[in-house]
Amino acid sequence: MRYSASEKLEIIRTVEASHLPVRQTLAMLGIPSTTYYRWYDRWSEGGLDALEDTPSHRGSV
Repeated sequence: MRYSASEKLEIIRTVEASHLPVRQTLAMLGIPSTTYYRWYDRWSEGGLDALEDTPSHRGSV
């Protein structure tokens, strides 16, 4: 499932606000920890705009 940038930010804020451990919160949300930390790194470096999906690149022939 694809999430919009605003949905990704909402997930980041939900995890940060949770009193539960990060992994437990992510498990409840159904988000892999690697995905969350990739989003978090992009957000911390570039803000909301960095969370926008980039077009996928097809392999070269």
